Amino acid sequence: MERRDFLSTLGVGAAAVLTLGCFNSCSKEDSEAPTEVDFTINLDDAANAALKNTGGFVVRNSVVVARTIDDTYAAATVVCAHEGQRRIIYNDIANEWNCDVHGARFNIDGSRVNNVASRNLRVYNTSLDGNILRIFS
Repeated sequence: MERRDFLSTLGVGAAAVLTLGCFNSCSKEDSEAPTEVDFTINLDDAANAALKNTGGFVVRNSVVVARTIDDTYAAATVVCAHEGQRRIIYNDIANEWNCDVHGARFNIDGSRVNNVASRNLRVYNTSLDGNILRIFS
């Protein structure tokens, strides 16, 4: 085989490997967003002090939990629906979830505000019993 043919073959093979790797990473990223969650947060714990204030949020178990401007609690996966990066935060000015990397924006119910992400954000239920906040699917 001539060097030119070898390099040409290598180029096609490398492109196939890179493309396959991209598809695999996309599906892996999607699977990082937890589908089933059920845990509690003690609001009296100092590590959760941000949830005592309207607009505050914490990240626990791959879930971002916020005290919304409506003085309720909301929870969503911290994994962005755009590229699977763990960058979702609560934006208390707009009362929405934002990806601080690519600018994807989601309503509190997880529906898309802009077209940066191709799908909605996964959100979870919350229930408050005294100072114990439960986050569940």
